[in-house]
Amino acid sequence: MFRNILIKILLSPFALLYGLAISVIYFSYDIGLLKSSRFSIPVIGIGNLSMGGAGKTPHVEYLIELLKDYINVATLSRGYKRRTSGFRFVTHEDTALTAGDEPVQYRRKYKDILVAVAESRAYAIPAMIRQYPDIQVILLDDAFQHRSVQPGLNIMLTPYDSMFYDDYLLPAGRLREWRSGYRRADIIIVSKCPETISSSDREEIISKIKPLNHQQVYFTRYRYADPYDFYDNFSRISLDGTQDVILLSAIANTDYLLSYLDHKVKSIIEIEYEDHHVFDTYDIDRILRTHREHSGRPVILTTEKDAVRLEMHKETLKKHNIPVYVLPVQVKFHFDESKKFDAAIKDFLLSFEV
Repeated sequence: MFRNILIKILLSPFALLYGLAISVIYFSYDIGLLKSSRFSIPVIGIGNLSMGGAGKTPHVEYLIELLKDYINVATLSRGYKRRTSGFRFVTHEDTALTAGDEPVQYRRKYKDILVAVAESRAYAIPAMIRQYPDIQVILLDDAFQHRSVQPGLNIMLTPYDSMFYDDYLLPAGRLREWRSGYRRADIIIVSKCPETISSSDREEIISKIKPLNHQQVYFTRYRYADPYDFYDNFSRISLDGTQDVILLSAIANTDYLLSYLDHKVKSIIEIEYEDHHVFDTYDIDRILRTHREHSGRPVILTTEKDAVRLEMHKETLKKHNIPVYVLPVQVKFHFDESKKFDAAIKDFLLSFEV
């Protein structure tokens, strides 16, 4: 505890310099020196104030599921850690190396929506509309800090176990901008909540957030489904407390996942990498070695996002008969507020004016 406080004190001058730089850039947008673009179709931004781990991907998928049967949905991401550059539509042949793991995940799961990647969202959106004028809404993935585009609706996530109002600017903390940035949000979602949360906890958190009059606050949790076979998506297993599991993960925070698995499996061996890590042959050798060293043939369990990056090594894993299963996740709303949230999204779309 004392060590963490000392580190934050030592890093605070650098955090202040970072904060000043951010303030100059944002002030330039506020006074019109730098321009924010608005577009002729609805744009919904989904992001957060901190570095990773807030659950953006499952929330984007929630919105896709909500809207895809009624209107033409497109997603736009940066394509983090891809080895290509510029604007491009994501195809079924793309991999995490060519388009980034999250965009490829959207492309694989939702074959009828458009998925694009670009460093410049302000350039990409007009390009998307020119090529596909029937697009009716664009979901901007992780674009809360990208002020060059002004979404019609801004959704900000803040994880339950690391709320933005208790966090600090980089590098002393995990915030990518000042806490006051929450004021740009139209909807604030407290994500990754426990399975149960009391009304008193809810009210306490809302009082600390101090939402503005126009802001709505929601609370969500994850619901994990039965893992499906990495080699055959139609085959599933049930986690019944008898399995030994090797958890392969390269996501920002595994605490929530580990808490879930703690009551679902017999034992857990962790192979953990930094967020968005691209698995190479050395990593695959480590997986094979770890699997050999443990009796009882433990199951390799990984997330959907990690499975996209593991895809490039599927044949090697299959050749060595390594059982790999993928754990899908869905967003669920606390306090029976899913209908209220859905209505807010639909109201925004129906009332949108150019």
